[in-house]
Amino acid sequence: MTGVNARVGMMSVWALVGMTALGCGRISPGWRAELDDTLALYGHRNWIVVADSAYPAQSRPGIRTVATGAGQLETVEAVLKAVDKAPHVRPIIYVDAEMRHVPEADASGIGAYREELREILGDRPVEAIPHEELIAKLDEAAKVFSVLILKTELTLPYTSVFVQLDCGYWSGDAEKRLRETIGADKGAGQGPQKEAERKQEKKERLKQRLEQKKRALEDKAQEKRGER
Repeated sequence: MTGVNARVGMMSVWALVGMTALGCGRISPGWRAELDDTLALYGHRNWIVVADSAYPAQSRPGIRTVATGAGQLETVEAVLKAVDKAPHVRPIIYVDAEMRHVPEADASGIGAYREELREILGDRPVEAIPHEELIAKLDEAAKVFSVLILKTELTLPYTSVFVQLDCGYWSGDAEKRLRETIGADKGAGQGPQKEAERKQEKKERLKQRLEQKKRALEDKAQEKRGER
């Protein structure tokens, strides 16, 4: 009976471990390799989020959460280095707007975190957006595009870093010029039709002026007949 009880006990332990893993996300010691593999597949409009430990698991099928078991700053630095090395993408970085307002008295260590994060981000452009709006952005993006969330061990609020991927070899300015060129080409294609419309409008205006002159002459002739 002792052997049976021992086996039952071990089965219970493994069942509990499995339930915990399902409920809280799996710890992935190979998250760096997973990041590299995912980044090779990701491109324009995909997202990578480095999240603090209380970040919620979102229900969209397009959002995948990996528990790294690593520190927040370590993970942020790894993500940015990986993106910088990838020739096909570049980062658009967002942080929670609330972070800069969190007081040290309520979250010990937040000041040091802000300073260290600032050093890691360097001169990269960063936009601060309210947390709920960022979650809504992810939810909307995940309807069509995949999102990877790397969950860390950090226990400070509003510290997540959101990286939206953009095309690394095609800039926003280049896209704007392309759209302007396409618009100009469409306008040029409509040139003959527009010219015909302008000529028709000119004829109509000329016709109206001639009719007005004709009526004026008829009115004058009628006045003269009346005077006689």
